[in-house]
Amino acid sequence: MVSLQHYLVLSTILFAIGAYGIMVRRNAILILISIELMLNAVNINMVAFARFVTPETLAGQVFTIFAIASGAAEVGIGLAIILLVYRGRATVNVDEIDLLKW
Repeated sequence: MVSLQHYLVLSTILFAIGAYGIMVRRNAILILISIELMLNAVNINMVAFARFVTPETLAGQVFTIFAIASGAAEVGIGLAIILLVYRGRATVNVDEIDLLKW
């Protein structure tokens, strides 16, 4: 039987992998994927707590649906920004993007 601790361990591992990906990667698309991995770890936590703490309500599932919808919007806007930067600079390496420097 899968308990709450199993979900929490899975979520912690996913969040740690995402945080590591943000700190180590230099590619903007991979950083965006790492942010989504961290967001999915939070979604697993919300659904797991909703299932084990208050199984009669759907609050965790509803919050997760909103988080997935906002994550999809975030990815759409992020990819659009990355594509525009790539067209102007011909790179998605975050170390080489210095558009805001004077």
